[in-house]
Amino acid sequence: MRGPGRDDGPPFAEPWQAQAIAIVARLQETGAIGAAEWSNALGAAIRAAQAAGDPDDGSTYYHHVLAALETLVAAKGLAGLGELATMKAAWTEAYATTPHGQPVTLRPRG
Repeated sequence: MRGPGRDDGPPFAEPWQAQAIAIVARLQETGAIGAAEWSNALGAAIRAAQAAGDPDDGSTYYHHVLAALETLVAAKGLAGLGELATMKAAWTEAYATTPHGQPVTLRPRG
């Protein structure tokens, strides 16, 4: 199993996991979110998932990171929930239609 604090593999199983962490780091660097805000949001996302039956084995950690990031971005007005949903759908489509081994990129909107 991979994840934070694990020695049996790389910390990120998928590129999106590293990208989510990088976005959090950048938002903290720019002062858009504070460390305590991030900690509280991530803790709340983990608690909500555990209350809903999350296996609590580390396999879903980055899903909690993403949920916390989306919540903070929306709460701070950095992007609306609709915009986040639209972008998530665009990335899902891009991922599903990109040939194996090729970089995943978004098609221009318009």
